[in-house]
Amino acid sequence: ALYGDVEAPVGTKEFQCGGNESALLDCRSSGSARNSCSPGEAVGLTCSEPVRLVGGDSRCGGTVEVKHLREWRPVEGGDWYLETAAVVCEHLDCGSAVSVGERKESSERAVWRIDPDCGQSGSSLRDCLTSSRSSSSLQTVSCSGVQAEGKPNLTEPDDDVRLVGGDSCCSGELEVKHQGQRRPVEGGYWTLKAAAVVCEHLDCGSAVSVGVRWQSSERDVWGIRSHCVHSGSSLTECARSSHSQYIQTVTCSDSVRLLNGTSVCSGRLEVKSNQSWSSVCQADFDQQDAEVVCRELGCGPPLLLQGALYGDMEAPVGTKEFQCGGDESALLDCRSSGSARKSCSPGEAVGLTCSEPVRLVGGDSHCGGTVEVEHLGEWRPVEGDGWPLKTAAVVCEHLDCGSAVSVGEREESSRRHVWWIYPDCVQSGSSLRDCLTSSLSSPFSQTVSCSGVQAEGKPNRTEPDDDVRLVGGDSRCSGELEVKHQGQRRPVDPGHLTLKAAAVVCKHLDCGSAVSVGKREESSERDVWEIGSHCLQSGSSLTECVRSSHSQSIQSVTCSDSSWFRASPVSSPSIISVSADLLFQPNISASINGVSQDQQQDLRVPKGSSFTISCSIQPQYPGGSFQLTFTSSDGAHNHTRPAVNHSADFLFAVVEPAHQGSYSCVYHVSVFSHNFSSESGLLSVTVPDLTGLIIRGILLPLVLLLENLVLWFYWKVLPEGGGASADRTTLKWWRWSSELEPLDEELLKREELWEERRS
Repeated sequence: ALYGDVEAPVGTKEFQCGGNESALLDCRSSGSARNSCSPGEAVGLTCSEPVRLVGGDSRCGGTVEVKHLREWRPVEGGDWYLETAAVVCEHLDCGSAVSVGERKESSERAVWRIDPDCGQSGSSLRDCLTSSRSSSSLQTVSCSGVQAEGKPNLTEPDDDVRLVGGDSCCSGELEVKHQGQRRPVEGGYWTLKAAAVVCEHLDCGSAVSVGVRWQSSERDVWGIRSHCVHSGSSLTECARSSHSQYIQTVTCSDSVRLLNGTSVCSGRLEVKSNQSWSSVCQADFDQQDAEVVCRELGCGPPLLLQGALYGDMEAPVGTKEFQCGGDESALLDCRSSGSARKSCSPGEAVGLTCSEPVRLVGGDSHCGGTVEVEHLGEWRPVEGDGWPLKTAAVVCEHLDCGSAVSVGEREESSRRHVWWIYPDCVQSGSSLRDCLTSSLSSPFSQTVSCSGVQAEGKPNRTEPDDDVRLVGGDSRCSGELEVKHQGQRRPVDPGHLTLKAAAVVCKHLDCGSAVSVGKREESSERDVWEIGSHCLQSGSSLTECVRSSHSQSIQSVTCSDSSWFRASPVSSPSIISVSADLLFQPNISASINGVSQDQQQDLRVPKGSSFTISCSIQPQYPGGSFQLTFTSSDGAHNHTRPAVNHSADFLFAVVEPAHQGSYSCVYHVSVFSHNFSSESGLLSVTVPDLTGLIIRGILLPLVLLLENLVLWFYWKVLPEGGGASADRTTLKWWRWSSELEPLDEELLKREELWEERRS
């Protein structure tokens, strides 16, 4: 019970492996199945994930090698950060990561590739392994060799990060000092959310813009990816050595910032004056002042101005009353009162929400068309880069247009200025503007179609049964991955699909654990779906994470061959669950008026009696429910009760003929999100109507008794004093009474004999 006690059904045989078999079901096993385990006896298993550093001065430095599918291979180099390397150092008990690099070999060799962004999310190295390839570039890591206590300090020394060449210390080219070398940061897909980390570190205001400056020749740079910075790591932990002609620029506000908001365009307002930050009182700030602040930060017009909306005062209060006209470009350009306010009443610190304008243009309605975003007062389309539906859903929700239906791209005849939005950033829950990167020129723009109707609740993320499949393999649990989306079935582009993402596919197909991912090359490009591992690992469905693309490479996935053996996806080491149709068969029994009846298939229950059907099952695991199924000439009926101590009773207080029919007990239980059920045998119930029999049984003896009294009266009394008229009257009464109940032949003969004597 290392990873939890038994939840799945227990019904496996005893395995008798020699240790060299390739699969568990290849082992010999005992003849009979075990039906239960003692508490705490469910197998928990942790397999090693071999990693080593080779070719260095010690075991704590060198080329990274990983063993997978029983083969040691080096890891392809090029895009690891210190944070990714720290996973290796910790795994080897080698302290903290000191440096990362790459080693070039004279020829290509087979390597494993590990997605560095996946490693930073807390997954194991093996979870983040993608398809194998050939490369001459190998990843190297150096660790400190001493195990550090606790979390390293993520704060950079004061002069290790700076902005140079701008109008102030809060704007310019980004430079980072790392491993004793000061270099510019490579320009690329830096988001405003990542830039905000730099602005905060430099004690500047909010991040206003990011950009790229081109140089005539390549130079040594530090490559720092936004995703790593978003995760909370320091800039130096995210740095890797590289070469580029493109240099990253960042512009922060000099004197205004919004804190604790849901995006860079919302938060508690603070103003910098005399090198210190101060909160602003609501009484000193109005709508025109808010318009100036939103404009200064590159956001849209103000949406909401309210005291303590994003927390109460933390910074000192010492600002003057602002008197903006509304057209100024910066808050400190506005006129202000002569004296500063020293304090605010509780709840009076200004909280400001600026709009983040987004629209869809050129479609049939405001809920479809080309995506355009306003930033720094300028509307531009968003570059078409094959957004997945999950990213498009943020636009649809923002416009109150329901769910995302489709995504696409439109090609213009010439290049135009566009904004680029990082899809993975949006999928992590950030706003569109937080994920906006430097402007580009491109002929492609992103299109989105929304349903137009606001959906209630969370969309159902379960794919139809045939929308995901593996084809061309040895079984349905291995082969090339195909996904049906928007009516088109296509293979999936390999990209960087990790084992962790492949596990989602295996689980969907009710196969076992993900064993490997790979790719196959075709002679020419074809239409494919591209699926991002980051999106899939966030819990989204496959179709929410797809985007259209073209590729010669096709993704393959191999799962363990059946759901008999799989690891529960709680974590890398996990409880081993053996699942199949192994439930015991429930028992069905009955009692009449509180008296238990012998086990039998046919039971007669008198009308009007009290009748109870009991369902029970041998204990295997807790919980579940019993469904009593009743079938008669009128149709089928079901009644459900929870299983208490593995049984349930169904009471019929007064039995009627309508209760006649066939009964069975069905036991239902859910284990690891899988539903299991088992049905008992049938119990046939007959309800005879005994009312007529009871009446006849009582009335017939009474009638016979009355007849005998009449005969005695005529034989003994009438001959002595009765007259003929009385006799005839009596005979008529006798015959009338005989119509109520027929007499037997002997009584009729007595009547005829009596008639003869009277005549």
